[in-house]
Amino acid sequence: MLLPFCDPGELIQHPVPPFGHTDELVVLTRNSPSTRYIGPDGDYVGFEQDLVELFAKDVGMKVRMVERSRLSDILPALEQHAAHLAAAGLGVTRERESEVRFGPAYLTVQKAVAYNTDMRRPRALADLAGKRVAVLAGSSNAEKLRHEARGAPDLTWGEVHAAGIDPLLDQVADGALDYVIADSTVLELTRNFYPNVGIAFSFGAPESIAWALPKDAPPELADKVNDFFRRITADGTLRILVDRYFGHVKRLDQGDIVAFLTQRQTVLPQYVAAFKQAQELTGIDWRLIAALGFQESHWNPLATSPTGVRGLMMLTEITADRLGVGNRLDAWPNILAGARYLEMLKDALPDRIREPDRTWLALAAYNVGYGHLEDARILAQRKGLNPNSWLDLRKTLPLLTRSDYYGTVKRGFARGAEAVILTENVRNYYDILQRYEGPYRPLFATVTADASQP
Repeated sequence: MLLPFCDPGELIQHPVPPFGHTDELVVLTRNSPSTRYIGPDGDYVGFEQDLVELFAKDVGMKVRMVERSRLSDILPALEQHAAHLAAAGLGVTRERESEVRFGPAYLTVQKAVAYNTDMRRPRALADLAGKRVAVLAGSSNAEKLRHEARGAPDLTWGEVHAAGIDPLLDQVADGALDYVIADSTVLELTRNFYPNVGIAFSFGAPESIAWALPKDAPPELADKVNDFFRRITADGTLRILVDRYFGHVKRLDQGDIVAFLTQRQTVLPQYVAAFKQAQELTGIDWRLIAALGFQESHWNPLATSPTGVRGLMMLTEITADRLGVGNRLDAWPNILAGARYLEMLKDALPDRIREPDRTWLALAAYNVGYGHLEDARILAQRKGLNPNSWLDLRKTLPLLTRSDYYGTVKRGFARGAEAVILTENVRNYYDILQRYEGPYRPLFATVTADASQP
């Protein structure tokens, strides 16, 4: 198997000043959907990015993230003290524990097998024998396979040096590889980009994900890492971050993904200009507006529902009249009105609701109505949940279909579960568009100061 070119300069490590002797926290990481990437506003975001920034704030240090293009380079660099810690979605394994010191576990994953859905689905590791199987070099997958594949002596695999799992999944999609072994969370995050790649099965015991520290890390650093994770676990911060980055990834099925990727190429180009103008009017990322439009109508300007909502953004007659839309089947004004309505819903929410929850709640209100969203927020308060958190509203919105709940709130019955599905699907479609479509930077910003992006 051919390996990507290796830049020898990347392997040269320069020790950083010890923790406690500098005001800069240096962290090794990598660019991937599960760790750190550039968000819609051009800043770095991601699960590990957010965790590190919170930790640096806790310890009163500025942070410098150092990316390694290959996962296999991270732990060797850490052992050479090129950073104070590594936050890169690292699995805790016996082999690694002999090399580095791990902090508290903050995520649990399982190993899973990715396969081409045009081929027969394997059911067990023994079915992989004699096939072209690959793992990402530097990941814990090879160690897990060595342990789990004892009952399949003919099973072999290659370890590929690459920046992430995508090059391997590209080969599965193209038929150059039969199977790829990866963390279940990583596969769930990336499968929406590959309509013919699915997860065949998971295997082995769950594996913990944690930060790695050098074996001789100062006790003060280890104590602060332990205290940090203890705090964010107790106060719910960790739960919210996990939901923010991983809570929506299982909503779409293969048919949804195929339809979306196909129409992104064939239908979306007709409406990109309108979506970008909608961004100019509202400050909302055009790709989010487009994702909402697809969820509502599959970008069909003539769509009409049995309840009377019509057009690409599926506007009610009342909303269309309110926003001055004479013909709801005219795509351009329909798109602009839908974006303005979403902006109005965001603006109506209390100022204390922060992003991205503000956008997710507005999307739910777009479906179910602002009043019913408020009812769900009241139910959240009654249950001791956070009425400003999408993670908790996702639990109470479906209760609006039950008489023992909707009978106790002002506006009564609502199809709250549909609002949850819409929001989670839009989040997935938005993720896909961020991967394939670039952001729009208007030359002249016409948005208001509070029209923030998710």
